[in-house]
Amino acid sequence: MYAVNFSQKQARWQSVPDLAPPGPGEVQIRVAYAGINRADLMQREGNYPPPPGVTDVPGLEVSGTIAAAGPGVDSLAVGQDVCALLAGGGYAEYVNVDARQALPLPQGLSLREGAGLPEVFATAWLNLFMEGRLIQGQRVLLHAGASGVGRAAIQLCRAFGHPCFVTAGSQAKLDACSALGAEAGFNRHDGSFVSAVKAWDGADVILDPVGASYLSDNQRVLNADGRLVLIGLMGGRHAELDMGRMLMKRQRLIGSTLRAKSSAAKGDVMQALYAHVWPRLESGEISAQVDRCWPIEQADAAHACMADNANAGKMLLAVSASS
Repeated sequence: MYAVNFSQKQARWQSVPDLAPPGPGEVQIRVAYAGINRADLMQREGNYPPPPGVTDVPGLEVSGTIAAAGPGVDSLAVGQDVCALLAGGGYAEYVNVDARQALPLPQGLSLREGAGLPEVFATAWLNLFMEGRLIQGQRVLLHAGASGVGRAAIQLCRAFGHPCFVTAGSQAKLDACSALGAEAGFNRHDGSFVSAVKAWDGADVILDPVGASYLSDNQRVLNADGRLVLIGLMGGRHAELDMGRMLMKRQRLIGSTLRAKSSAAKGDVMQALYAHVWPRLESGEISAQVDRCWPIEQADAAHACMADNANAGKMLLAVSASS
């Protein structure tokens, strides 16, 4: 089969050994599309290695068709179109994955749309509702609101009754977030977001992929008993924490990564999506936010676009068309 290799710092679509048949509880997917995530860029730079035992081939989500099923799989069938959350291996013709991490496509959605669902909606659901423990009416601050995760989170906030404030890098991106349901927003190039968020009455949960450079301002706008959920380090990994503010306001700082979680834990997130989000995707209340798609051979160009923050929504690689 073919897969992407980054061993020479350049994406190469090349022949690799075929996968073993899927093991017990696994399915093998013939990949149609692979989603692009910032973690893929970090991995190719050597800053986010895959978990032990996971392939070096990047790719944390795919859509495709079940090509084979291992013993004990009864939830999915050969020939069925699915999308799946992976620990790695999505930039390839085929991938094996625990069946608990794969779901049938929502009715009415294409394979192209389906590839943009697993990682962003699983990340948003996990960190807003499972880690962040949102309750009805609580307010959310979303940084990088125009990203794939941000757009998924905005829609979840709207659907489940949580006002949200977003930060983004341009007025066009803020307008796009508003169209999806964001109540207010702030252009990060205009300085600190503190005054704007405080005027909005602060946040009960903050979803932050930035990290160090936002820590102080996040603490200043986080309400009493608020939760700051850290999901990325685009702004660095070291910063001063105001423990006095944390103590007096009973703030909680939660670090969260999805990739290294067990298949059982990922399966729990996927089942929550199937129960709560899939019906809303099928009704059109929530939509897949695919920005653009490249052939798999152009993975370098796609990654450069993401590195420049030029995307507005989910970016994909078309795999089957190049196989």
